[in-house]
Amino acid sequence: MTPSTHAPLLEVHDLHTHFQTRRGIVKAVDGVSLTLHQGEIVALLGESGCGKSVTALSVMGLVAQGQGTHQTGRVLFEGQELLGLAESALQRLRGHQLSMIFQEPLSSLNPVMTVGRQIAEVLVDHGLMSLTAARDKTIELLGEVGLSDAAQRFEAYPHELSGGMCQRISIAMAIACDPKLLIADEPTTALDVTIQKQILQLLSGLRERRRTSVLLITHNLGVVAENADRVLVMYAGKVIEQATVQQLFEAPAHPYTRGLIDSTPHLELEEGLLASIPGHVPDLAHLPIGCAFAPRCLHAQSRCHTHMPDLISHAPQRQVRCWFPLIQNAKAQTS
Repeated sequence: MTPSTHAPLLEVHDLHTHFQTRRGIVKAVDGVSLTLHQGEIVALLGESGCGKSVTALSVMGLVAQGQGTHQTGRVLFEGQELLGLAESALQRLRGHQLSMIFQEPLSSLNPVMTVGRQIAEVLVDHGLMSLTAARDKTIELLGEVGLSDAAQRFEAYPHELSGGMCQRISIAMAIACDPKLLIADEPTTALDVTIQKQILQLLSGLRERRRTSVLLITHNLGVVAENADRVLVMYAGKVIEQATVQQLFEAPAHPYTRGLIDSTPHLELEEGLLASIPGHVPDLAHLPIGCAFAPRCLHAQSRCHTHMPDLISHAPQRQVRCWFPLIQNAKAQTS
């Protein structure tokens, strides 16, 4: 997709979400910036514990506020600042103009209400239609997300459905009001391959039919390659690489991105040659000095262990947080 010349639908500037814990300050989101235009699908990619979901929750205003939470930065939706916005104003936006598919469907569904009532309630609460019309719309949505016997499923409770069915219920709820922005946090979790494809086609169809923008959170490189326009790779609470999908897969610039791609199984892989990234994601309360990936990086040099690199532009839509990016090394080898 060609980037829009219009103002972004969503702008996130230097977002920090930190939590004070007994172990110290957990820097779950540490200076994240991103933009998302109308009709664009942008993926947040990285291992578990890199800050992807907390970024999404911060955008939605769903991070629990209290003495132990500290947030700074700016989150603009159609030019309106969301950080610090009154809860009543956020409630009018959430589920209507911006919506979210949560990673754990059972935790986002009310166990004592039928799933149909929960979806219909979204439509009624936002004043879009009567309860009778909302019931018909809900049954239509249940069919759209691939549930058979939609009228019967309307009367079911979450515990009566499988995890995959609950995930599809969550998706139906998220898209009920035709939001302008949809945040999808691992939307294909617990779904078999066939249903995964149906759900991803549904998200793609929303973009094509309604110009819905999607922030897609995933660790699945295949999902990114087939569905996203741009990718932001996160590690230890920071964006370490930003690129178009084509740029990312043709020439990954950060060693971490290269490691993710190399560790993905594929049909041509020779037996015993699957690569892996050594070590593990660092404790966000006790980050190493310098680049957080340096202890795991096969290309790390002395500077990497003492100074954190900035996110530097190397080409249009291409930014890398690395002292010695692979794209630079490739240029040097061919010159």
